Amino acid sequence: MKGHIRERSPGKWAIILDVRDPETGKRKRKWHSFKGTKRGAQKECARLITEIQNGGYVEPNKILMSDLLLRWIDHAKSQVSPKTHERYTEVVKKNLIPALGSVYLTKLRPAQISAAYTKALASGRCGGTGGLAAATVVLMHRLLKKALKQAVRWELTARNPAEAVDPPVVERKAMNTYDLDQTIVLLDKLEKSRLLIPVMIAVLCGLRRGEIVALRWRHIDLANGRLTVAESVEQTKEGVRTKPPKSGKGRVVTLPAMLTARLRLFRVEQAEELLAIGVRQTEATHLYTREDGEPIQPRTLTQAWRKLAASSDLPKIRLHDLRHAHATHLLGSKVHPKVASERLGHSRVSITLDLYSHVLPGMQEEAVARVDEALSQALEKRPRSVG
Repeated sequence: MKGHIRERSPGKWAIILDVRDPETGKRKRKWHSFKGTKRGAQKECARLITEIQNGGYVEPNKILMSDLLLRWIDHAKSQVSPKTHERYTEVVKKNLIPALGSVYLTKLRPAQISAAYTKALASGRCGGTGGLAAATVVLMHRLLKKALKQAVRWELTARNPAEAVDPPVVERKAMNTYDLDQTIVLLDKLEKSRLLIPVMIAVLCGLRRGEIVALRWRHIDLANGRLTVAESVEQTKEGVRTKPPKSGKGRVVTLPAMLTARLRLFRVEQAEELLAIGVRQTEATHLYTREDGEPIQPRTLTQAWRKLAASSDLPKIRLHDLRHAHATHLLGSKVHPKVASERLGHSRVSITLDLYSHVLPGMQEEAVARVDEALSQALEKRPRSVG
């Protein structure tokens, strides 16, 4: 295996590799272009020779990153949910392709990726009106790594340059939610509102928006005070679909007595309201519906909450933050994190501990105090040696 370099013009080099065709045994030349110093061209020549000798060499191609990213996003459609794919497509088309789409796949280098991230943080929004959030750039990095990893599998490139790049650090924002007193004020305010039931289920049971919207009366066991989270509703540009809960499996959540009692009343109220328009309530009827009995879409629930929050004197929080309120109420009341994790539908208790670590310091202090007290009592009771 031989190779040499030839200067075409100042700072531009041709790398010529002499290789043997494995099928015919004849020698042929492969040409590569390189911009930089002579020393840099020599290093690149040596690297290419090593790749060929180790079997990792990929023929130069004219595939642009924009072509690869679009091919990959189409490939990923069968591997993620429609909602996730919608978000991936948005990031690829709005952020990654404008930043790196004009670069040839085999020419992409870690320095270019790093520079693209820096620019995105400074002026990555459409029209250059501001920078993207660090979390968005981290998602860009994750998707780029996935696309390049697949390109390696497709043998379109020999390496994944994104693996040599560190994404920006995302600073965790303080979690905004309601304490117990604010929750009571909220429920009082909603006493006559159609939002009462979905809000009670969110703040007293910790269900997600899609899980609330998917609830039907067949999922509610009023006799035993339980509800079953069996499905969730997802809304995309293509429409609304029902899917399994986020963790991939259902869960049973014990209802607080006050919610069980309110659901008993609400079931009667809803049946009478529907009967007045000629609709019969059944086990398949959703808990949260429009006046005509048709189910509510997830975004409609969010819009209703935003309208309520805007007119309230309480702190402005997201609908999803009501779920956080339930978690903090549980942990703040010394409920074991494993129980909280099960109610919230987290796949692992470590997720609960990580999300709500701000609630745990007080619990830790109390635990240490209990251990300290127990050890102190044991030490006082032990026999004293006589010397």
